[in-house]
Amino acid sequence: MRRTMVMLATVLICSGAMAARVVPVSDVAALRAALQAAAPGDDIVLAAGTYVVDSNLNCAANGTSAAPIRVRAAVPRSVILRFGSSGGIVEGFRVSGAWWQLDGLDIEGACAVDGNCEHAVHVFGDAEHLLLRDNVLRDFNAQLKGNGVAQGGVYVYPDDVIVEYNRFYDTRARNTGNPVTKLDVVGGRRWIVRGNTFSDYQKLAGDGVSYAAFLKGNSRDGVFERNLVRCSQAFSGGVRLGLSFGGGGTSPDAICEDGSCTPEHQGGIMRNNIVMSCNDVGIYLNKAANTRLQHNTLYATSGIDVRYAASTAEVRNNLLGGAIRLRDGGTSTNAGNLTGVTAINFAAWFQAPDAADFRLRDGAAFVGLGVAAPQTVDDFCANRRSDGAPDIGALEYDLQHRCATDSGGGVPLRLFADGFDG
Repeated sequence: MRRTMVMLATVLICSGAMAARVVPVSDVAALRAALQAAAPGDDIVLAAGTYVVDSNLNCAANGTSAAPIRVRAAVPRSVILRFGSSGGIVEGFRVSGAWWQLDGLDIEGACAVDGNCEHAVHVFGDAEHLLLRDNVLRDFNAQLKGNGVAQGGVYVYPDDVIVEYNRFYDTRARNTGNPVTKLDVVGGRRWIVRGNTFSDYQKLAGDGVSYAAFLKGNSRDGVFERNLVRCSQAFSGGVRLGLSFGGGGTSPDAICEDGSCTPEHQGGIMRNNIVMSCNDVGIYLNKAANTRLQHNTLYATSGIDVRYAASTAEVRNNLLGGAIRLRDGGTSTNAGNLTGVTAINFAAWFQAPDAADFRLRDGAAFVGLGVAAPQTVDDFCANRRSDGAPDIGALEYDLQHRCATDSGGGVPLRLFADGFDG
């Protein structure tokens, strides 16, 4: 990289009400200086290139709702931030301030010991309103970690975090007994996890169990929507689950919201997700109270588990191979679901489900056959469900919008296979 250089340019925010600094940086030292000196409204812009980072980057200043602090690539994903370790634990960006945005970055773990590369982004304490958008995060044990910290004897948690349109994956199995979950959140309220792609995660040591993403620790009102989860795409092995409220549980109670880990989550919604190629369940509810599961498609998984007495769920309009299982006292009300769908059915109904291509061949078994699900007004592709006869599963097969389904949130393209729609 070039020599350290921090250049400050003042520009006006669109409203004209206040000024913000554009801070171009082109090496690691300049990036550290910009983060340390960050003020509300700063736009920290990284020049294209590879930044080799040997210790954590701290984001402790507070932005505001009108003037967040943004860190972005000048050209999206033209910047690789490669985090290594000389022996300590790597947490990448440590976000403890409010109103930060990380946008268009490629964040890579490159530790000699897998157990050292813990997180690409760690958001903790009173770090409200983080926005993580359009990034690639790979080769960490838990790419995004969220949790509370004690302040004045009381735990505080990051709330109102938005995680959207990112790609989370590993290039190989993680040789560690530490938790391997691409998004691992303990506590916090109103997290929205939208339009992301999760793939290829495996824990080699310990219990060998890994997840795409979970919210737990008595967190509240979380939303998983329009995500694509491919548990096994480039490689397979271990025990892999998809999306979860509750994960594997939390201990001790002191680290959970209100000092109790029962329930693990309250008031969560999972809607319009595609979860596939998992050798365990695609959706796991562990002590997840008042959960709504609506319009998800689960292919090549063992289905949905609703587990323990604290888990209560309304399950509507989901299309899945496998079953909806009630375990250890879990309860649910079910309507409009299509379960036990075989691989032969999937192949007959969709273009190439193994390749996450869910263009329609034959929808007679589920198109227009769903029940009312008021909390779900669109589909995986953000196409409105507006005809009064919702389709079962994550996609609404009408002519209003068409997209490819091999990335989270969909990509505009033809939704129907040739010959179906005339």
